[in-house]
Order: sequence, then C-alpha cells, then structure tokens
Amino acid sequence: MGIFDRFKDHARSKGKDMSDTAERGVNEKTGNKYTGQVDDAQQRIEGTTGLKGDRPDRPDRPDQR
Repeated sequence: MGIFDRFKDHARSKGKDMSDTAERGVNEKTGNKYTGQVDDAQQRIEGTTGLKGDRPDRPDRPDQR
C-alpha cells in the first residue's frame, strides 16, 4: 500500500466521520423528526462522493473517444 492509498483511506475515514457527525447534529436540531429523510440524504451523499467504499474508483480523466 502506497502513501497515496493510505492518504485516500484516511480522507475517506475522516469524511465518513464528518458525515455521521452532521447527521447526528441535524437529527438533534430537528428532534429526530426527519430521521428517515436525513439518513436517506446521507446515504445518497456518501454514495455520490465515494465515502461508502462500494463505488469503484473513477479515472482521473474521462475516456476521450
């Protein structure tokens, strides 16, 4: 594992921690009234940004055809 792989793993871990903290904060502010919607939004954001870990790494540049 190279230094960039470790950096990427660390950044992904920090991003996930921040996402979880934000979810808890929103749920506290709303009195857990919108827990389902907040969780759905968090899952979508994590999927889009690659924080879930199930998204394959995208190439740096799109294919030029």
